[in-house]
Amino acid sequence: MKPTRRTVLLAAGAGATAAALPSTPAVAEGNGAQARRPYASYWYPDSLPEGSPGAGVTWRSLKSWRSATDADLAFNASSVPLAPRFTPTAANPTARGDQARIQALVSFGPTAANPAQGAATADYYALTHWAYIDELVFWGGSSGEGLILAPNAPVVDAAHRHGVPVLGNVFLPPVAYGGQLQWTRDLVQKDAVGRHPLAAQLVAVAAAYGFDGWFVNAETDGGNTALATDMRGFLKELTSLGAAKGQRVTWYDSMTANGSVSWQGALTSQNQTFFQAADDMFLDFRWTANTLASSGHKAQQLGRSRHELRAGVDVESNGWDTPVDWDAIIPNHRAHIVSYGFYRPEWTLGHLPANRTPGDFHAADDRFWTGPSLDPSRPDTDASWRAPAVAVADRSTITALPFATTFNTGHGLRWYDRGTVTSAAPWNHLGLQDRLPSRRWVTRTTGRCPSVTLDFADAWRGGSSVLVDGAPGAPVTLDLYATRLALTSRTVVELTHRAGRGEIAVELAVATGEPTTPGAPHPYTYLPAGTLGAGTGWVTTTLSLPGLTGTARALGVRLTATGPLTYRLGALAVRDRRQVPSAPTRLKVTAGTDGLRFGWRAAPGPVRHYELHRILPDGTRRFLGGTCQQAYYVPGLVPEQGERRAHFEVRALGELYTASGAAPAVHPW
Repeated sequence: MKPTRRTVLLAAGAGATAAALPSTPAVAEGNGAQARRPYASYWYPDSLPEGSPGAGVTWRSLKSWRSATDADLAFNASSVPLAPRFTPTAANPTARGDQARIQALVSFGPTAANPAQGAATADYYALTHWAYIDELVFWGGSSGEGLILAPNAPVVDAAHRHGVPVLGNVFLPPVAYGGQLQWTRDLVQKDAVGRHPLAAQLVAVAAAYGFDGWFVNAETDGGNTALATDMRGFLKELTSLGAAKGQRVTWYDSMTANGSVSWQGALTSQNQTFFQAADDMFLDFRWTANTLASSGHKAQQLGRSRHELRAGVDVESNGWDTPVDWDAIIPNHRAHIVSYGFYRPEWTLGHLPANRTPGDFHAADDRFWTGPSLDPSRPDTDASWRAPAVAVADRSTITALPFATTFNTGHGLRWYDRGTVTSAAPWNHLGLQDRLPSRRWVTRTTGRCPSVTLDFADAWRGGSSVLVDGAPGAPVTLDLYATRLALTSRTVVELTHRAGRGEIAVELAVATGEPTTPGAPHPYTYLPAGTLGAGTGWVTTTLSLPGLTGTARALGVRLTATGPLTYRLGALAVRDRRQVPSAPTRLKVTAGTDGLRFGWRAAPGPVRHYELHRILPDGTRRFLGGTCQQAYYVPGLVPEQGERRAHFEVRALGELYTASGAAPAVHPW
């Protein structure tokens, strides 16, 4: 085992990240002991280590967990259901939609002190390329903090909005990293009637927290055949109980049938019983072309899909410079052998220097997922890094009206509302992330392709917008979304945009048919959306769709300028009618150990998320944060000069970002 692969697992509670934007309890008027900053949850199976936990670490037993006494459950429970997805015609001829899929093992923060609902920094792994991911594992765990991690709500909410299931992590560490065989025995213990109580506990946690199952990684050596038999029974029960709740289980290639840990890098007689007890298996990194080929064949002999095997690709240290035998997994010109899994793709953030910006991160992340061409319709199939867009078809969840986006990535340098800064503080909260364009970035022109980026210097709402910059010398069509939106005579599309330089003629591009072949352009109809001049500010253009019927299958824009252009797209909405959500009620404020807890009663009807503002003495509104939950924690609030009582309000926002009436509250200092 390479030490770099376990870096995240060794920090036994050190370096708690300063949370800032959100946090919230279900019962806002909880007692002082509960009114503290909430963090993502983690546990040991049953018995705790000897000694005392490190600073910022809380030792908990999963066996004794109960949802009714989980003081932070309201902060940590996802509220966004898993969206259905479809696979459009592929962006290029080598991308397959029905073969290999991708699992990503991501550490979004430390095991302990990982903020439940975001933080006051833009320096965050704001994953946006969900379209290529089949399953996300919330990676982490350490012998000094806890071994079982429940994903925090923002990650699950963002993933679900894009149709991606999220798995919690069960990590039984190698002895070299503090693992104790007793923890494995604790996990697979049986009750008096032979059932595995911690299997039921894991299913209950995932159901209460709103995520989609578990990744089980048993790497503590020293076991025997009896322990392996118990582990297999535990895994089978976990999979069966979870399936009844719509949950999934992935087994990591580690423990073998005799109870020892021996990473196979293949599906073999030593680990096939665990594979048969789970939904899929992550093969350790020591695979070869021959072992993957034999593994795929063996899976089919067992009546399973070869794509339920995921070959591990360790990118933690070298990212896109990692040497990989891609033809052993996803050959370009023949059927895929197995699926694959990225270990620690957050390298795209971590390898950047300390003064990195959100733009630096997204530039690196686009290259990782799309490849050096930065255009999935023109993939570089000869590059040493075979980016996901080269081999795996993207998927989309945009299937129903209303649909709206403000191109918000879930982090930013400040918060914008209708083009105005309402908070100058940097922030991150993935639960506020929009559904973003999956094909970044497909541009078609007979001239020079402009650069297209997610930019953080200006936004209509949230923290970012789409920036197109260059001197193409010919019209440029930018693909934005693959959709399945049923059109009616009342359907309209709204574009909120502005020009930074040049006079730009803008057209909305709508396709009601599919491309003729993978990689071919969409058969767009172009509708004039006006001409923008530099310095005119944000403009919202509303367009009806005359003559278009059936289903909108793709949306984009076409830009025409006589010289260099800078175009910024801040929002896109497709609707039949305007919808305003109902207001939440009963906003309550409780003083916490270093801030305030807010809780409220949910608004009836559909809600995208809630936003909390402070009303300052001069009547201006300051954005404090947003969340998909009905609770929030804001640290560090202090009275304004001469202020004896603080005034707050929370509003519900709908899918079109229309805001409800306010639920107010007053807090005496």
